[in-house]
Formats: sequence, C-alpha cells, structure tokens
Amino acid sequence: MPKTLPVIDVSAPICCAPVSAGPMSDDAALEVALRLKALADPIRIKLVSILLAADDGEVCTCDLASGVDVAESTVSHHLGQLRKAGMVTSERRGMNVFHRARTEALDALRLVLNPNCCK
Repeated sequence: MPKTLPVIDVSAPICCAPVSAGPMSDDAALEVALRLKALADPIRIKLVSILLAADDGEVCTCDLASGVDVAESTVSHHLGQLRKAGMVTSERRGMNVFHRARTEALDALRLVLNPNCCK
C-alpha cells in the first residue's frame, strides 16, 4: 500500500528556495511534492490549461466539464484538489461556479523548479 503524505496547508504560496539552490529541507520538499501531487492528473492539467487560456480568465464549471469531457461532479472534485493546493480560486454566482487559475501560485511553483534560477 502506498505511503500517504501528511495533510498540511498548501494554499499559501511556496516559500522555499529553488531546488537547484541546494538540498531542500524535508518540510520544503513536502510542500513542493504536495503541490505537484495536486497537478499529477491529466484532467487537472487540462483544467489548468483551459483556465489559463480563458479570454476573461475565468470559466464556469459547466464549460470546464465539456472541455475535458467528464461530468461536472468529476470536474468539481478535481477543482477542489487544485483549490486545496492554492492553484485555483472559485466564486459562486447564482447557480454557477466560476473558476480562475491563481497564476502567482503556478509561477511560484515554476520558479522553485527552475534549474537555472541560481546561476
């Protein structure tokens, strides 16, 4: 049985040095791993891609469901995981929920993984 990762708050921006800056602490490595785990699903990658490409920066759950060809409930589950990881925000308006990518969180993850950051 796979080892489960501990539950920690990953909604705050990544606060550690880039991986190329030297060996990471256990806590910093866990923070990065939990965020990558949230992205480690093809549907979630597609959802983030759709959100980032949206003209007005936000997309309704119903439009995301048709974009990834799965049920709205499945999209909601995946968005919940991305929201817990701080990569997506959601806002209910009437009967619909609109979602927006948190580009600052995605940029922070990109910077942490950049091998050329410290050269």
